[in-house]
Amino acid sequence: MHTKLPIMEEKGFVVLKDYDGPEVPEHEFRSLEFIDWKSGGDTNFAPIASAKGEMECGGFWTHGKPDKDGIWTDNRNVCPSLVRYVENIGARFGRVRVIELRPYASREDVYRQLHLDDNNRLNPDGEGWVVRSWLELSHCPDSYMVLRQEKEDPSTEVRIPTTRYRQMVIDTERLWHVVSHLGPEPRYALITSLESGPQLERWIQSQLPAAVNVS
Repeated sequence: MHTKLPIMEEKGFVVLKDYDGPEVPEHEFRSLEFIDWKSGGDTNFAPIASAKGEMECGGFWTHGKPDKDGIWTDNRNVCPSLVRYVENIGARFGRVRVIELRPYASREDVYRQLHLDDNNRLNPDGEGWVVRSWLELSHCPDSYMVLRQEKEDPSTEVRIPTTRYRQMVIDTERLWHVVSHLGPEPRYALITSLESGPQLERWIQSQLPAAVNVS
């Protein structure tokens, strides 16, 4: 049994108010070292924290540890604003990465990439459930996060716009998800694995309420 947050219980996600802290300069995330790593589309990832502080995107379980206690990579020196953002959450974190998602060719291609994440492999019983947070770094008003309780059931679908500085926390091991992004430019977002517990709960509460059109 793992500790989970009550605020996530009903829907499996929470949309927060837009980030209103110091600006994240575009050159920080565009200057990161990216690795060709495919997940939910034509993607590259820039690891900012990894299992051993190395420039790799693999699951922490390949090193015999759960997705917690991430170690900063050399990319941390390029993006101090994003490092501060993660540290200010205050929760135990694992993988910290910036995703570069290139445009899909069609909506049909988007839905073929619906997937679940493997966040809690090797997560010891009695510790906090690992969820993921998003901080959108690009302004993509026509793009949106797709969430489904059931992969093949559109009636369970929720869409969350991925405008710049949108913040959300999602149990991506529970919800099928993919970002619908048709371009024209690549989309960038910070994705962080976080342990559910008092620290994450306090941060989420500090970031409410959110005035967001969720459909």
